[in-house]
Amino acid sequence: MNLDKLLNTNDNSNPLIWLVWIVPIFVFMLYGQKIQLQVTSSEINKSLEKLKMYRDDTRKELADYIKTTVKPSWDIPSRLDRYFEYFTIMPVDMDPNGLVPKIMHMMKSREDFTKTQVRAFAPELSALEASKIINILEVVTTIHLLYKSVRHMFLTAKKQNNFPLILPLQMMIPFIMEEADALKTAVSAFKQGQPIGDGIGPMIVGKMMLDTEKMQAVQETVWSEKDFEGRRLLLLKAEGPAGTVGKPGEAAEKIISEKKPAAIIMVDAALKLEGEETGSVAQGFGAAIGGIGTEKFQIEEVATKHGIPIYAIVVKQSIKEAITLMKKEIADAAEKTTSQIYDMIKETTKAGQAVLLIGVGNTIGVSQ
Repeated sequence: MNLDKLLNTNDNSNPLIWLVWIVPIFVFMLYGQKIQLQVTSSEINKSLEKLKMYRDDTRKELADYIKTTVKPSWDIPSRLDRYFEYFTIMPVDMDPNGLVPKIMHMMKSREDFTKTQVRAFAPELSALEASKIINILEVVTTIHLLYKSVRHMFLTAKKQNNFPLILPLQMMIPFIMEEADALKTAVSAFKQGQPIGDGIGPMIVGKMMLDTEKMQAVQETVWSEKDFEGRRLLLLKAEGPAGTVGKPGEAAEKIISEKKPAAIIMVDAALKLEGEETGSVAQGFGAAIGGIGTEKFQIEEVATKHGIPIYAIVVKQSIKEAITLMKKEIADAAEKTTSQIYDMIKETTKAGQAVLLIGVGNTIGVSQ
């Protein structure tokens, strides 16, 4: 049968034409948001189930690792579940004066408590094994919080049938899942004590520290000295091969007050933009260090007090590459970065001056 004859497209009075075009318009006007909410909810629910699977899998990996390493006599899951629900309340910020020292105190208290809890698993646990457990514990806790946050926003939007409320979550979910996928992959690297992408800074500085006398700057942070073309290099990094970022801010304050360097150079990993190559190297100015900002504040404060310029060299990588096993492209960038560091030292200082070189990042699997 000819479709044109059936619909009689030349006759605008044909009721079938009205049904085909007008009815869907009214349906979408009346129920469009609900239909969109159902479609979007289905997509987000799949991601939520995946997040739950990531949380459960990493939690099981951590429990199995503790069971294999420590062989405890107590119930592992119940003790870990209690830790996953711990939270930190930030200090009041109505008066910002003195806020950073308060935050530093809060974070130090949390770190010390975590270390004490891990040590309670087995007092004879080595520093390296304890750091592995702490890192995996942080990974599982982060995934757990991501899952709870996404679930809260998702259930609230569904409860209220509120489509605008679910739109921000729909936009955020790809980035959340990218981070969660990276965290899940990172567990195997931490369990094996292998270097991760974020460790490129400590790796570069650690290589420079070979055959030098290492001294304890502060807790979990070491430094050493060496000569380079008439200049004194003050090399600073977290103490490896344990998985820690050390306390570069506190250590920098101590070294700067004693040695008065003419410049500070910080080497770190940096998130690349889409389209940039993994392992590409860039130079800049300012304190290249992540975290909540306390370490950055300390370095900037002491540098400003003594009038010392801060330079930065970063190795570009994605968030997944930063917290998973170090890729060949990142490791290969070490030699190029070292060459640029030496060029920067010659360009910014004179013979007889000192330079503080800080390798920033998690130093798991990276010695010195």
